[in-house]
Amino acid sequence: MRFRGLIVAFIAICLSILTACGEAPTNVSVDELTYDEILNTGLANKCQQISEFTRGSIPIEGGSSYIITDVCLEPQEFFVKEEPVNKREKPEFIAGKLLTRSTTSLEQISGTIAVGQNGILTFTENDGIDFQPITVQLPSGEQVPFFFTMKGFVGKAEASPGTGSLAINSSTDFEGDFKVPSYRGSAFLDPKGRGLVSGYDNAVALPAGADSSEFSKANVKKTPVLKGTMSLQVTRVDGSTGELSGVFESVQPSDTDLGSKEPVDVKIRGIFYGRIESKV
Repeated sequence: MRFRGLIVAFIAICLSILTACGEAPTNVSVDELTYDEILNTGLANKCQQISEFTRGSIPIEGGSSYIITDVCLEPQEFFVKEEPVNKREKPEFIAGKLLTRSTTSLEQISGTIAVGQNGILTFTENDGIDFQPITVQLPSGEQVPFFFTMKGFVGKAEASPGTGSLAINSSTDFEGDFKVPSYRGSAFLDPKGRGLVSGYDNAVALPAGADSSEFSKANVKKTPVLKGTMSLQVTRVDGSTGELSGVFESVQPSDTDLGSKEPVDVKIRGIFYGRIESKV
């Protein structure tokens, strides 16, 4: 019995060593890891980043078009615009708590960057995993679902003057709009079995007043395509590899529950990564 304390201390040390060895590696690229090393670690939701000491530039030519690949957006902060109780006050964004698990990042996105003769860059998103359904919770307990996306993003920026030409560097800032599809598809059925292309046309449990104007918003389903705005601020550029990274801020509408409620604005902040490969 007199060795009980020593045994407990020894077991605690062994468990701490095993826990440290089992933690996910953080100083290596995801490309260097196997599936088993990434599984259940959350690393698949992380965007690749460039060294914070990288401050290069990527030379570009006016009138040309370049391919940008491996674009990744990793959201880190979420805010929901909330109407104040006092009508004299202005609406403000309230920080929300993320409820969705590690499936929030947009990745493998590709597009083009066209360079105008006037030095204006136009980034057009074409393809990739460019949407993720996310839910956040406000301090009041209200849960706000939204469709995080950058579908069809078209952002413009002014190229910086380089050595004898134009260049993309840490002062480049793409700003533009994108499409926000409906959070739910047209075949989705609500708890009363109503849908847009399937299900009932009204609440059949209320035969006397199922088609009244009181229930018109809930009966008539819609899948509107709304609009959001986004800013991609480049902060790091590696001219030798064509890599760039930085921070982004996006403001987009939340879920409308197939048109039955008004959307609220959701602000998302995070980091992004991309690689410019070659001319088109």
